[in-house]
Amino acid sequence: MSWNKDEYLNQISEAVSYLENKLKNKPQIGVVLGTGLGALIAEIEIIEQFEYKNIPHFSISTVDSHAGKLIYGLLGGKYILAMQGRFHYYEGYSMTQIVFPIRVMYQLGIKTLLISNASGGLNPQFSKGDLMIMDDHINLIGDNPLIGQNLDQFGPRFPDMSEPYSKNLIKLAEDIALDNKIKIQKGVYVAVSGPNLETRAEYRFLRAAGADTVGMSTIPENIAAVHMGMDVFAISVITDECFPDALTKVELSEIIETARKAEPKLTLLMKEIVKRIDTENGLG
Repeated sequence: MSWNKDEYLNQISEAVSYLENKLKNKPQIGVVLGTGLGALIAEIEIIEQFEYKNIPHFSISTVDSHAGKLIYGLLGGKYILAMQGRFHYYEGYSMTQIVFPIRVMYQLGIKTLLISNASGGLNPQFSKGDLMIMDDHINLIGDNPLIGQNLDQFGPRFPDMSEPYSKNLIKLAEDIALDNKIKIQKGVYVAVSGPNLETRAEYRFLRAAGADTVGMSTIPENIAAVHMGMDVFAISVITDECFPDALTKVELSEIIETARKAEPKLTLLMKEIVKRIDTENGLG
């Protein structure tokens, strides 16, 4: 989809102005909540919430399990802005639309982004319900949010991706998991366009390529955030096992149910990460 740079920047400014007028304090941390992973909202001391349809130029989430609200409030003593539902490439949105909220978050002063998603497990050592910290990724969506005119005021034409996920935030999460006896995995996430789940041959290919889990989101948000110099942490709930020689049919309801069962662990982890991040002097 073609887009106009100046028009896009104006749209970002209009969304930022709309939110700035309603936020009493600047948000410090941004959060993106994936499929079936909305329980963290219950932990937030909500100050304001905005339906996407009411925010200038925000897209509308069309996935049933995504509430489509931007939540502003206090968590762990910090002001956060949480996306209760995200936008996906398979919904027909362009990459610039998908990362629009991340651009807005940055303009509002957010420098740290925490992302969650649901994914299928490719690594045979992983089990359904496990949490996997993303320490790298493979983009097979077939598109990139930085294609087109570069937004020079946000970042360079060719951003470095040697550390797509903050090593400091990963270490912080691992320490929290250890303190709370939460089993944690760490690995590589691959994103595909979707919306269909993959074939047995595709699962074999993705595993051979070095991926530990597969999903349909997160990487565009990460690329845009890294482009702007944000510190990013991402975690994936493994909701189904994608082992080609023992593959069984899976329904969306099962994926959501598995994600909800894993939510208490994820919620505790995310809450503690927010609490321990030092937004004034760097990371925890």
